[in-house]
Amino acid sequence: MKTSVENMTIHDRVEAIFKGKKPDRIPFIDRLEVWYRCHNRSGTLPEKFQGMSLTEIHREVGIGQQVYLVPYAFKMRGVEVIARFNGEVFFHEVEPVMEFFCGISELASVDKAGITEIELITPVGKIRTQHELLPDNILSGTEPYLKEHLIKDSADYRTVEYIIERQEFIPLYEKIYKETARLGDIGFIVPMTPRVPFQQVLLEYLGEIPLFYALHDNHEKVSRLIQVLDVQLTEILKNLANLKVPFVEFPDNLHGMMTNPKLFKEFSLPYYLRYCEILHGQGKKVGSHTDGNIKPLLSLLVESGLDVCESFSPSPLTPCTFEEAWSGLENGPIIWGGIPSPILEERTSEAEFIQYVQMVLDLVGDKPIILGIGDMVMGHNSIDRVRYIVEQVENHDI
Repeated sequence: MKTSVENMTIHDRVEAIFKGKKPDRIPFIDRLEVWYRCHNRSGTLPEKFQGMSLTEIHREVGIGQQVYLVPYAFKMRGVEVIARFNGEVFFHEVEPVMEFFCGISELASVDKAGITEIELITPVGKIRTQHELLPDNILSGTEPYLKEHLIKDSADYRTVEYIIERQEFIPLYEKIYKETARLGDIGFIVPMTPRVPFQQVLLEYLGEIPLFYALHDNHEKVSRLIQVLDVQLTEILKNLANLKVPFVEFPDNLHGMMTNPKLFKEFSLPYYLRYCEILHGQGKKVGSHTDGNIKPLLSLLVESGLDVCESFSPSPLTPCTFEEAWSGLENGPIIWGGIPSPILEERTSEAEFIQYVQMVLDLVGDKPIILGIGDMVMGHNSIDRVRYIVEQVENHDI
């Protein structure tokens, strides 16, 4: 049955989902930047896209453009930052203003192969991190990977806490509004908060295996760090009251094998509940970037207070099938994603691809979902298959 609301834009469709309203069509929106960079760098960008901007390509293909932006920066009080690329200093500043968790990952090279080493010097100690960009990363359009985490021994905890406790929040809300206006009907900005504290410690400060050892050997220090990060994140979220947007997201990269149900119950669930209460009080919907295996976490995500599981990546990317997630999250959080990027590859037959898309649309019916590619459209994915999904969505009545 057709809805009475006709000719909504992709932006309108996403907003309708967040407002609990029924759009005219399922919103289909995701990121093409990796696909775009890959083909630009390898000289394989299809002729019809030559000279087009990324937004123009989104518009031509018909898929909405999802853009992550950080709506704040930090003045890093009492910190000297030195960044070297392959041993050569290219950045040296005292108390810089930077984005992200500690303001440093933005310094990593994204277009030249090599190692970016970043040193943070404070009155209580020095810490260092490294990001490496391989030639394959450049050709594939993907980002550098974190080669060395900040915390490597017990003394580093004090240095990290010194930095976090002195960071000065600087709002960058106009950036969000300007980019929203630029994208217009085709796009949707996703303002990003920091990861929740446990995910920060897991992915940014220690790394998976070192954290599991530290939970046993340095439990008091890990708990103290989580507490410091919790205080900081709570203040950030309160500051977002002045950011007038319908949705914000934790870039948590949840994976049920790393943040297993036991750890999730202790270190994630109570934090999500509290953070979501703050943001819901501001009239915002809240999501988490859940691109890992969420199969072990489905029932806990239902309890979390989260409104959206964004970038949901089903089988064959993870052991969790679309059907399992759809059933497990029937009463929320809403799925954003659901199309695994491998089915856009040539190794997946046309028949299998079509069957999968039809299965998703049949299962969803007129229930709320934001359709997207999990985790994103990759360089070796078929843009024609993306266009096919666009056509099927436009022909799917809800």
